[in-house]
Amino acid sequence: MKRLMNELKRIDNKGYKAYKDIQGKYSYTKFDLFIDYVQGDPFATPSKIRIVIPAKQRPIKAEWLSSYERKIAAEDKMARVVASAIHKQKTFIKGSGKSGLILFDQPGQEVIERSAVQLDSQAITVCISVGLPANGRRINGKEAEKLFGEAIPTIIENSIFTIKDMEVEASVQLADQQVAIRETMKKNGWIAFINNGAILPRESGVSNRPLKNAVPFQSPKGDEVEITIPHQKEPIRGMAISKGITLIVGGGYHGKSTILEAIEKGVYAHTDGDGREYVLTDPDAVKIRAEDGRQVTGVDISPFISNLPHKKDTSFFMTENASGSTSQAANVMEALEAGASTLLIDEDTSATNFMIRDHRMQQLVQKEKEPITPFIDKISQLYSQLGISTIIVMGGSGDYFAVADTVIMMESYLPHNVTKKAKQIMENNPLERDMSKDDMFGKVRDRYFQQSTLQTKKGKRAKTQAKGLSTILMGRTDITFHHTEQLVDSSQTRMIAEIISYLDRSNRLENKSLHTILNELEKKMDTEGLASFTIFKDQHPGDIARPRRYEIAAVLNRMRTAMVK
Repeated sequence: MKRLMNELKRIDNKGYKAYKDIQGKYSYTKFDLFIDYVQGDPFATPSKIRIVIPAKQRPIKAEWLSSYERKIAAEDKMARVVASAIHKQKTFIKGSGKSGLILFDQPGQEVIERSAVQLDSQAITVCISVGLPANGRRINGKEAEKLFGEAIPTIIENSIFTIKDMEVEASVQLADQQVAIRETMKKNGWIAFINNGAILPRESGVSNRPLKNAVPFQSPKGDEVEITIPHQKEPIRGMAISKGITLIVGGGYHGKSTILEAIEKGVYAHTDGDGREYVLTDPDAVKIRAEDGRQVTGVDISPFISNLPHKKDTSFFMTENASGSTSQAANVMEALEAGASTLLIDEDTSATNFMIRDHRMQQLVQKEKEPITPFIDKISQLYSQLGISTIIVMGGSGDYFAVADTVIMMESYLPHNVTKKAKQIMENNPLERDMSKDDMFGKVRDRYFQQSTLQTKKGKRAKTQAKGLSTILMGRTDITFHHTEQLVDSSQTRMIAEIISYLDRSNRLENKSLHTILNELEKKMDTEGLASFTIFKDQHPGDIARPRRYEIAAVLNRMRTAMVK
């Protein structure tokens, strides 16, 4: 540390590029500081530093690392206290540009594997970005001494050295409980579980925190199950949704979309106090919606759309500007190709002609003139032939009663099982519409992205950069995926950008199906970690978090440069 302070005194008031001299390792009393990357300009992307706290200074319990879920929960808890300490940091550092800026990848409501804090048996590593102080474009050494001599040590002292073991253990125990629920779900064939007392509504459209004074969830008696979970004497109770076809109905503003949104985010674990800690969903559930204007490249949408005018091929469908129905058909087939086992659909974000054609429309537009086979005519085959379950929010068409295994009606944010009543209505009012006579769902085809798809060069340099949650700049093109609703953290987007760069420089796409590529990416994340995809894997890995295979596929599928076989 003294050596670093002396270096900062020596380069004070020199040109900003002299900051390069401070790259390297410095030993503090309780931790080591690594300055991995130094920005070239006070207005440029902030510098990257790592703080490594040896286990002898801050003991790490072996049981925190005894499973993947426990490790992620412990890292997540420590990341939250680091973020809180940075937020409370009172050391004021002056300067131009981004001088004194301290950035950290703060977790949201979901508990996701991320690079911000990493634990192993030897040490705790904290990754932070800092703006090195400047006056104009000259080094402000005195302010830099405050940054490295006061601000950073205070943050670490008030987080890693302040957090109590029992706080970490509480997060680890919650992870154990979530794992136990998932294991019970798998054993019993349930695709979703919502505990009694869960708070499903969110604070607002721009806040993911729980709504205060919301109606707590309460399962209908007939659907209520109990699950024995560790670290708690009493079993947890709630509503289980079984495999098959589940319809969620009800009037407007009664909570239909709210419960579906909770289910779609249940593919992730949630942090304590979120209200959805025990709302868990099939990890391979994918939200499907219409997406007008999206790119579709070589997708077999023939199970839903065929006999287009001018004999356009739908078994290898290409368009740069998909309609609502063709985009939704493509989204379904792409999800199945990636390995989805549950589809989640809300009629509010669906194409009407993709979901249903009623009896009167069938009378007016004859089948040979209508290329779309609506989802209602394929949903049963999806489950019986492919084992794909579906949960649908439906408020406008009772025809779906005929194919539903379970019908849940939401009234004032509380669910009621109305399956018997819905089936009775069908008996009293039989379907008038003609159901499709095609007994087969159709094929789910593998596609092979060609390596030339990844056009990452901008001039002579390769560049792939995330911009917020739903855009990646790849070379000279933008990849946009605003409607990929289960992507929840911009750090996941940064990770997908790193994956694209990795696939490009390692030539991994050629002669491998998309499904195989996704398997390989998941295996690499499991065995080598997130940092293994970055070029700085042995240093600061970047602010990245683990995405699911389905969101990786969604981004690849929306590349305007995509070429597939």
